[in-house]
Amino acid sequence: MNPAEQGWCQALVSAVGEAHVLSEPVDMGPYCTDWHGRYRGRARAVVRPRTAQELAQVLRVCQREGIPVVPQGGNTGLCGGATPDDSGQSIVLHLGRLNRLRALDPVNGTITVEAGMVLAQVQQHAREAGMLFPLSLAAEGSCTIGGNLATNAGGTGVLRYGNARDLTLGLEVVTATGELWDGLRSLRKDNTGYSLKDLFVGSEGTLGIITAAVLKLYPQPAERSTAFIGVSGLDGAVRLLKYVQQAFGADVTAFEVMSRRSLELVERQASLGAPPITPSPWAVLLEMSCGRAGLNREALEAVLAEAMEEGLVLDAAIAVSLEQAQTLWAWRERIPEAQSAYGGVLKHDISLPISALADFEAETSRLIHERWPSLQTVVFGHAGDGNLHYNVALREPGDFSALAAWRDEVLTLVHDHVVQRQGSFSAEHGIGQSKRQELGARKPAVELALMRGLKAALDPQGILNPGKVLP
Repeated sequence: MNPAEQGWCQALVSAVGEAHVLSEPVDMGPYCTDWHGRYRGRARAVVRPRTAQELAQVLRVCQREGIPVVPQGGNTGLCGGATPDDSGQSIVLHLGRLNRLRALDPVNGTITVEAGMVLAQVQQHAREAGMLFPLSLAAEGSCTIGGNLATNAGGTGVLRYGNARDLTLGLEVVTATGELWDGLRSLRKDNTGYSLKDLFVGSEGTLGIITAAVLKLYPQPAERSTAFIGVSGLDGAVRLLKYVQQAFGADVTAFEVMSRRSLELVERQASLGAPPITPSPWAVLLEMSCGRAGLNREALEAVLAEAMEEGLVLDAAIAVSLEQAQTLWAWRERIPEAQSAYGGVLKHDISLPISALADFEAETSRLIHERWPSLQTVVFGHAGDGNLHYNVALREPGDFSALAAWRDEVLTLVHDHVVQRQGSFSAEHGIGQSKRQELGARKPAVELALMRGLKAALDPQGILNPGKVLP
């Protein structure tokens, strides 16, 4: 290490201990590459604080020395938001050691956890108290709650419970200048000024670093029903959504859609046996839950039978056990894994008004198939909240470079069609570094100016996660 750098390094060692300041390339490597290997960078050091106070001390050093900081949780993001650039000037601030349970209040329906706690552990703490923390997504065994909040994660329960922002009552945040804001309030109603927590949720560590959060808990459902349903198209799936919501109201917890091609990839790559229903153009995974006895398989069977008579349902399988329900969910959850095994894919994380989903998918897919006959679409997602993972791949496994050459044209076509229908090109994965130029091109000038004004006010030296979100 350059002697001139010894000062800041020793200050960081004083803050967190020598064992938690990594500076050798071999030690820093895993922290400088995102999990799928798309983004790679370099860092001066990786720093791993244990407490919010240690983290604040680190930020004061970085502010004084002008050292950029890249906060990182489970490193499971899809947009490069937790990866440093290749300048080697930043430090990676890894929050994995901030993982304590601070409080759990079943009567108030809240849990207070530190940002480095893995999402599955938050869920487990809630279960042990007889409660439910409903945020659920594929990476829940390795992603951290801080990363979930920083990207305003969605997942499978948004239809009933909302995004991460909706599940957050209070935050503890370290600012760019190393001040510690204690906003860990467990109130449902608090109109004492601006809602600062909502600035930090979804900001991807560019405005401040979340160190702890007060999160909402719900009663554990007394009854669950899971069904795998064949429908004739995405338009039929949307009509079925309204049909079951009319029948069961808020008990409809999840409503996932899967194109036939997405399920064919799972059947080819996974060991799940035959699909649970007769092959249909599209399939729906429906889950319902309620906090009282009364929701039962017979009620769901009756409603689906009525829907079948009206032509909304082609075939259906209803789980009769927890094991069967898990198997039905596995068909949905293994689609990303099956895509990766198949080969390269151009991924688009989009959201639209639910009423626009079918038209968007039909028209966009038609144009892609006409313009690039060697491409196919692999579409699935959370139709209950309007979020589709609209992915494009080669029809036959082959040279990914051919697909990569069309990346920009495909992305432009997809995002143009999304924006034309008042949708969003980032539904739940954030902006990171992969979508920041897209944000610059598609956000209104006034909105961008307001975002830059917030950034300048909260991070005047621009040290927090530079090169992310803002173009």
